[in-house]
Amino acid sequence: MGRYADPDERCQHVWYDLPGAGTIRIPDWQYFNAQGLYVFDCIVVLFDNRFTQTDIAILRNCRRFKIPTYIVRSKADQHISNMIREMRYESDDENADRSQQATLYMAAREQLVNETRHNVKANLAEANLPDQKVYIVSSSCLRAVAKGNQPSKVIDEIQLLNDLYTEAQARRIRQSGGVSA
Repeated sequence: MGRYADPDERCQHVWYDLPGAGTIRIPDWQYFNAQGLYVFDCIVVLFDNRFTQTDIAILRNCRRFKIPTYIVRSKADQHISNMIREMRYESDDENADRSQQATLYMAAREQLVNETRHNVKANLAEANLPDQKVYIVSSSCLRAVAKGNQPSKVIDEIQLLNDLYTEAQARRIRQSGGVSA
């Protein structure tokens, strides 16, 4: 388990990176308890290409313990680049100008967002879990946003960080019985 201080020194949040679930050593149904996920303010379920049964198991257990969850698809920049390459291949246009590149980027971005949200919604419905927002991010953009920069190709990075910080703050206030001014 990796423990990381928040990049914003004013922030008192700590981030934990836990080993992947669904390994031979820890089956998905035991992962939640074995990793002590019940102690966290919130859980980020991070996936790349596929939303798995292990992800569903974590979401179910979080719901049981009333722990807020955030579903995050990572590597958006890589997926969009791959989609653009495929679009260029299909159109036989290797030398697209800037305007064409921007058009391809926007088309690939929209396709990634729509497909991801549709697939996660279908997986949640199949598992009898309520629909929830899926945040689509790239790590480089997320790091830039966390450091206070404004990258040009933001998808959900700003909203994800805002939602995480807001929920963690509210949860801590509720648990302490305090009231925020």
